[in-house]
Amino acid sequence: MILIEEVLINDDIANKPFACDLSACKGACCSAGDFGAPLDEDEIVIIEELMPQLLKYLPKTSIAAIDDQGIAPYYNGMKKKGTPLVDGGACAFLFNDASGISWCLFEKLYTEGKIAFQKPISCHLYPIRVETNPQTGFQNMHYDVWDICAPACEKGKKEETPLYLFAKDAIVRKYGEDFYERLSQIVNR
Repeated sequence: MILIEEVLINDDIANKPFACDLSACKGACCSAGDFGAPLDEDEIVIIEELMPQLLKYLPKTSIAAIDDQGIAPYYNGMKKKGTPLVDGGACAFLFNDASGISWCLFEKLYTEGKIAFQKPISCHLYPIRVETNPQTGFQNMHYDVWDICAPACEKGKKEETPLYLFAKDAIVRKYGEDFYERLSQIVNR
């Protein structure tokens, strides 16, 4: 384990190879699973504010899921609020391109300069998950191993890209540049 500030970082984040391979997995992490993407309270407020803008891009099935579940239903299994799911599967804020790859609507609109919200930090960090210990307040960053990410593991191995390097932008977004630099220095000792 690596400790930086009040964040415990699992060694797998420093050592395991990982680099998303969307051409192979087609964005399955956004269209499969039992829960929506975990949301922080401030992200829920942002999504609520963006909803009028998002509605014109969402398919009817997504709008129906949001109407039925709200924008951030509570998932008992993860003990947290998350994005709603369409028919218990895909994230409601998801769309598929012509090649069948699933994409995040937030990220698409962010990239096009239409909104300032990139996407939920839990999505940006994935496959890193962050959990807070309620007794200590410490956060635990761990690698969420999922078989659908096998192509990403192979690509990471081929490109010699460790998970912490793949997730650099997301880690910097969550914890700041100084935090990431300390992590990089510790890993590269």
